[in-house]
Formats: sequence, structure tokens, C-alpha cells
Amino acid sequence: MSAKACREYHGKKLLAKYLSELSNGTINVEDRAALVTPETDFGDLIREEPWLNDGTCPSFVVKPDQLIKRRGKAGLVGLNLTFDQVKSWIELRMNKEITIEEKVSGSLEYFIIEPFVPHKQDEEYYICIQSDRTGEEILFCTEGGVDVGDVDTKANRHHVEIGVDFNITPEISAQLFKGISEAEKLIAFVETLLKLYRKLNFTYMEINPLVISSGGRITPLDLAAKIDETASFLCSTLWGHVDFPSPFGRKEYPEESYIRELDSKTGASLKLTILNHKGRIWTMVAGGGASVTYADTISDLGFGKELANYGEYSGAPSPEFTFEYAKTIIQLMTKDKDPAGKILIIGGGIANFTDVAATFTGLVKAIVSYQDVLKSHKIKIWVRRAGPNYQEGLKMMRDTSISTGLNIHIYGPETHVTAVVPLALGIAKLEDFPEFDDDFHTQNVKPLRRVESAIDVDNMPHSVEPVELENDEADHKIENFTATTRCVVYGLQQRAVQGMLDFDFMCKRTKPSVAGMIFPFSSNHYIKFYWGTNEILIPVYQSMKECLSKHSEVSVLVNFASFRSVYSSVTEALEYSEQIKTVAIIAEGVPESQTRALNKAAHEKGVGIIGPATVGGIKPGCFRIGNTGGMLDNIVMSKLYRPGSVAYVSKSGGMSNELNNIICRNSDGVYEGIAIGGDRYPGSRFVDHLLRYNDNPSVHMLVLLGEVGGVDEYEICDYLKSGRITKPIIAWCIGTCASIFPFEVQFGHAGALARGDAETAIAKNKALKDSGAHVPNNFFEFGDTIKEVFDNLVSEGKLVPAPEPEIPRVPMDYTWAKRLGLVRKPANFISSISDDRGDELKYAGTTISEVFDNDIGVGGVLSLLWFRRSLPPYATKFIDMILMVTADHGPAVSGAHNTIVAARAGKDLVSSLASGLLTIGPRFGGALDDAAIMF
Repeated sequence: MSAKACREYHGKKLLAKYLSELSNGTINVEDRAALVTPETDFGDLIREEPWLNDGTCPSFVVKPDQLIKRRGKAGLVGLNLTFDQVKSWIELRMNKEITIEEKVSGSLEYFIIEPFVPHKQDEEYYICIQSDRTGEEILFCTEGGVDVGDVDTKANRHHVEIGVDFNITPEISAQLFKGISEAEKLIAFVETLLKLYRKLNFTYMEINPLVISSGGRITPLDLAAKIDETASFLCSTLWGHVDFPSPFGRKEYPEESYIRELDSKTGASLKLTILNHKGRIWTMVAGGGASVTYADTISDLGFGKELANYGEYSGAPSPEFTFEYAKTIIQLMTKDKDPAGKILIIGGGIANFTDVAATFTGLVKAIVSYQDVLKSHKIKIWVRRAGPNYQEGLKMMRDTSISTGLNIHIYGPETHVTAVVPLALGIAKLEDFPEFDDDFHTQNVKPLRRVESAIDVDNMPHSVEPVELENDEADHKIENFTATTRCVVYGLQQRAVQGMLDFDFMCKRTKPSVAGMIFPFSSNHYIKFYWGTNEILIPVYQSMKECLSKHSEVSVLVNFASFRSVYSSVTEALEYSEQIKTVAIIAEGVPESQTRALNKAAHEKGVGIIGPATVGGIKPGCFRIGNTGGMLDNIVMSKLYRPGSVAYVSKSGGMSNELNNIICRNSDGVYEGIAIGGDRYPGSRFVDHLLRYNDNPSVHMLVLLGEVGGVDEYEICDYLKSGRITKPIIAWCIGTCASIFPFEVQFGHAGALARGDAETAIAKNKALKDSGAHVPNNFFEFGDTIKEVFDNLVSEGKLVPAPEPEIPRVPMDYTWAKRLGLVRKPANFISSISDDRGDELKYAGTTISEVFDNDIGVGGVLSLLWFRRSLPPYATKFIDMILMVTADHGPAVSGAHNTIVAARAGKDLVSSLASGLLTIGPRFGGALDDAAIMF
């Protein structure tokens, strides 16, 4: 999650501190505020905040500080109270449950106390700053307070572009503060407020009311604000301690807190939100996009009230983390029994790089550990998963089902991603969906078709470059990838590079798509990769300048830099905009302020950006970005080695791989697919790619997978209505389940959160349908709608099916083949003294933890390695002494060593001394250099 709402207390503390600091002390707002929690002792509070009881503040305001909207209208504000009255007001409400607007119920536990500011109604104003794709919009209204009304229609507005210093000119003042006599007082305040907003990476700030008293003092009375949490590495020292509470109405469960703590300890993603702890349907879904489609399907089928949780695990979590995640969910779902039993859906799309078997190792461990309680609660488990090594993972699950006797149904990529939902709910028939290891499951696999293409793949010799497709996208920012497109990869992502090269070889490119790699933290060198059965060397450069100068044909940068360094690396790449035309940013967690700045700079230089938070994209037969498309078996299964006629754009990387599968099974396959990334402000938008596809004669159908949050889908509606997009488009926005939740839920992607009714998935799906797009009733019918449109095009003669080309073969890596149990090989080297095959390194049978626990020292380690047993202490101490005296420094130089050796050999004192003296030479070192020469 990116933007998070903070407490009013912490927001006002930040305002008080940084308004003064950024204005050099000329703007000072009230900084006195106290936070009361269930653990607060009022005696201690008075000592910490003496202004509460020292007479300097005659009266107070008190209100809950728990992200509750319209507190005044709800009677949740105590005004003009003495401190004793404040205490009584809080004590009367502390830990009491209330219901807001007859919808959300929750317990009051946090309160903010502030000085009461006497003022008139006409001294109340409204101001709001909110970020958008190109900058910040300031809304100002002369009417503030509880009856502010519809500020969207009443407020004056001014937009400030990213990177532009905000100075309020007379023209802007007249526009923003029209009819306000205190405009001069507001100018400096609003200018400084925007500086603070940007410096601290706020994404939203609303002050209502903002009071300007007769004395000219400005006081923010009520504040609601959101901060970009991903900017913590930039601003944590500026923020200090800031709480990001859960939405009112849902208290964080200990299990949620535990998963959040786990998430902070891993580079993977682990999320858990409990919706209904007594619900019958529990999910454990891999992938941010897939997790939403599962929740949608459950909701769309009428079982939303039975949905117990929302969550996702992604980014290749280790087996240990997967075990802890699965264990937590099992413990939650078995707290309460249900006479009808419960359902656990273990789902996910087709992974791009996550080893399914590795994550299933932890999952299986949890199921086996809790098999008895799962049986006693009559829990049925439904599994659908695909991706790297998925066959082994599903086989592990089948073995678990047999060994434990648990009722587990298991499906692979042959089954629609959410098909297990209607199966689990008893809506679909089991016989219509054979399981992955059913001998007859292939009978239900839909036939794959192919349209005629200008490329004769069947007769194409391997040494000939594939024929280029139409270049009708040349006027668009994102490059039209071809079979000659070449890139450089930023970061040592060897697995991703090898995957790109294997794809190139499968597509019969004459040159690898990766020309080189950039890694600033080491000197120039080469890395060996496979090109088919041969080996090639890819250069690694320390300098981007050197890399691009030596590979002038490169036009794409695939950037695997971390979220901390991606801004600087992309900024550097934009200096070479005459050469680099497309940048793919893979990293998640890039601050929105940096993303928007990069988007603006790239737009000005004519460079297209894919991402951040993306897996990339793929153009079958031409070019692959990073891990897009997954393993080679999935490339083959989804026919991504040759172009089809359907082009898609998605936010989700995992769901883009699922789209490859769905499109392949319901049409002639993919022409190009891009995952623009799950952040709120991706570098390129849906419409940027759909217009490219619409202008390309080789593309006959468009597919859009949008999601809740943002308004980019409405641009597509406008283009459909205006006739700019003329080709049939099948569209669906995931996140329809959001409407059933009584509180705000942040889905897997940072941008998947509606900030208004127009940003909901339901509203966007309706708008797309009204504009002429083909919109199914739910995501489960998405593939059927694609098939229907495709079949219509074929029946109208616009597409003519053609035979499939021969499936290309690419050799499998030995390490992967061995992992799958397909090959074996005798060891080239056998060690009888050390063993690193298990969970812990061993020296002669002694674990490394025992080595440290017993403090055996270097002598003890050498006794294990050299003598294959643990020697007694006197022997290990002797080994330590030998090492100390043979170290070539200080008194233990070679001369002393030889003297000792001669003495130990039984020589007399003079002979031993002569042995040491005769060792002295011109390289003896130290103060004896000259003596050595003379001697």
C-alpha cells in the first residue's frame, strides 16, 4: 500500500513544526495537542503537556482521532470544555462502540485534545491539496466547517505542475481567493503549505475548517491527511513517529499485525485483512491482481458475506514465510466451528518467476501440521496454481491429500483462474472441470487456433531473421518492439536475462535481445549465458555511459534497480533520450513523488515508461521484458513464440500471464501484452497502449484488464465514444467486491483503492459497457466474451484460421532438469569432511551452530576439517598457537618461525638462532631492512 491516512494528531504536529521551519518562523500555527489512548494516565499526561492544566489555555476541544468522517454532525466533538469536562467527556466514550451513518461500527479508543479557538462562522474556510498525475491541485472554498457542502462544485481551484515552484501571483490570488479580504494572509500560508506537502510526501491533505481570526492568526481546526508510506526511506527522520491506523470500524487483529510484521522482514509481499472472522470462505491467493479476482468472483456469485478474509502472498516468499502465513490463516479459520464446514481456496494466477513448488513446501507443512484440526472442522481445500515448477507443487499437494486423508481438489493452468470458486461453492459441476492429474483432463481443454500472418513461421530457417511486422506505432511514445529490438539490463538479474535469451532463441532471433548489463558496484566484466546449447558472454559495465556508447543499437532499458535507487538510475538514462526510447521499471515501492517526476521528465524527452511495479511486457516472436510470460513451458503453452491478433494491457503482472493463457485458449493468441504496473501513477497508461494497438493493422482485438482506483479507464470511454478506438475491446475492471466491505480495504496494488464513487470497479465497468466495450457479467466469463468476439470476427471473414507452426524447442538448464528429477549425474567432487546439503552446514558431522555454541575456536574447526574428529583442548590450543606464531606480522615473522621449528626439531640454541638469522633477507620488512642488507 502506498498512501496511508495518518492520525490528525500526528498530522497537525507535522504542520506546526514544518510550517514554521519552511517559512523561517514567519508562519506559526497552534502546536499544542495531546493524544489520549486507553493506556493514558491523565496525571502523566498533564506532566507531559503542562498547558492542559496551567491556566494558559482556558478551554479545550476534544474529539476522536480514528479516521472518522463528519465527526461534528455525528455529535463526536466536545467544544469549549474545561479540562475536567474533557476528562469526563472522554471517560464517557472510551472503549464504547458506536455506529457511524448506520453502516460502520467500531470502538472509540483514541482522542485528540486541543485548545479551543473562539471564532465566527464567516472566519471558517476550506482548503484541500490533492496529488494527481501531473502535479498538485489546490481547492479553496470561502465556506468551511460542517456545512461546507459539495466542495467539488463550490471550490476555487488551481493546479501546480510537478517541479514548479509555487508563487501566488495576483492573477492566481484572484482566481483562488476570490472575494476574500484576508487573501494576503493566505498567500504565504498556502505557498508554504504546498512546500510542506511536497517535502513530507503527503498525497492528500484537507483542512476544514481553516480559521483566520480577526487578529490574523491562522489555525487548522480539523485535518485529514494521507502520506506516501513508500517514501519512508526519504522522510522517516522528518516524520518521526507517525501512526497509520486502520479505517474506523475494523480493529487490527493480532494475526494481521503478525503478518504485517512478517511482511516487513521479507522482500516478498504478505498481506492479510480479516473481513469476517466467522465467515465460511477463506482464501490464500498468490498475486495482488489474482487476489482481487478471487474476492470479486466470490462476491459476484452472491457469497460476499461469507468471505472471511482478503490477502495475498507474492514475490517468491521463502517456504518458512509461506508456512507462517498459511499457519496463521488456518489458525484463524479454525477458531470457530461451522456445522456446514468451511472452505479454503488456495489460488493464484500463472506465476512469472515464483517457484510454486518452493512456496508449496511451506504450505504443505502447515496443512500437515494442522491436519487433525482441519478434519475436525470439516474444511475442504481447493487449489488452483500454475507457474514455474507448478507440476511438482501440485503433485506435492496431491501426495498430501493422500497421506492426510484431507479433501483437497487440485487444478492447474488448464482450468480458468477462478474456476475453483464456483466449484468450491457448489455452483459448478465437478465433472466439468477435471483435476490436473486426471487422465482425461485434456478432453476439456479448448482447441487453440491461429490466423494467417505475414510471417511464414513454418518455413522459416533458424538463421534467418523473422519478417518484421507493421510499424504503424512509430508515432507513439512506447517503442514498437520488433525482432531486432535490443536492450540493456540494469542490475545483475542473471535469471531474467537467461529467460530473455531463451525466448529470443525460441523466436529464432539472430541476435540476443540483451546487448549488455549495467552494474555500478563492480568493475567491467563478462557473464556467461546459454544461447540454445551454446554459451555466449554478455558484457557487464560499471558505467551506463560506456555501455550505451558501445551498443548504439540499444533502444530499451530494463531497469531492475531497487526502489531506493531507481529514481537516480532512470534520471541518468533519460540523459540518453536520443538513444533510449523505452524504460521498463520493475521495482515496487517507488515513492509517488519520484514516479511522477520521472513520468514528467520522460514525457518531455519523448521516452516511454512501463512501470513501476511491473513485470514488463511481451511481444510474441519479437521481444520479452524480464520475466514476463514465466517459464518456457508457459511460453509454449500460451503460444507466445509467435504473434496472434489480440493485444492486451493490464495493471497486474501476474494477471497478465493469466491473460496470455485465457487469450490463447479463446482466440488465436497474443500479439502484444503490457503490464503497466500496479501503482497509482504508472509511466504509461492504458490508453497509451490501446491507441498503439488500435493503430496497428496486425491487431484485430483489444483486451483491457483494469481495476478499482484511478480514473484512467474513463479516457478509454471517451475514445470509444469519439470513434478514436475502432476495434472491438473486451474490458473488465477487477475490484467489484469492494462495495460489499463495510470499511475501506486496500487491495494488493498501491493504486487499487477508490477515492470516490467514480473510481469503483462497478462504476468503471458500467461506463465501459455504456461506451461500447464488451464487458462480461464477471471475470469468470471474461474468456467466454473473448471467444465470442473472436468467433464473430472469424465468421465475418475478418480473420481466417491458419495451422499452427511447429513448436520450437529450447534446451532445459541442467540445474532445473535435475531439480525436476529429469536427469542425474555423478558428483565431480566429493567432500568427506564438510557437508552443506542439509539445512545447516556441517564439519565432520558437527553442525555449524554447535561449533559456535561450544566455542571450539579456529583450532577446533581445523581439527574437524583436517583430522575429521574433535581433538582434546590441549591439541586445539596447540593449533591456535601455531597459527598465531606463523602469522607474518610483528614478532611472529618468518625468522622467529624458523627458530621455533629448528628448536622443536631438537637443534641446540645456537643452531636454532642461526636458522632464524639466516632467514633474514631484503624482504624481511620493518626496522630490519637495512640490517638485512648489511648482514
